[in-house]
Amino acid sequence: MAVKGSANDIADDDLEPLADETARQAQRVVAAYAEDADECRMLLSMLGIGPNARGE
Repeated sequence: MAVKGSANDIADDDLEPLADETARQAQRVVAAYAEDADECRMLLSMLGIGPNARGE
């Protein structure tokens, strides 16, 4: 089943880059609530703020 987009969908090109401090704060929150390191890495990757994404 295909997922329908809504009027609120934002194209990737329209997104502003995340400030470094905001990304660090989000990483801390995710790390605090993740059950283990693998889950933490997965969630950070899904949010686009994983350790590999910051170096690019």
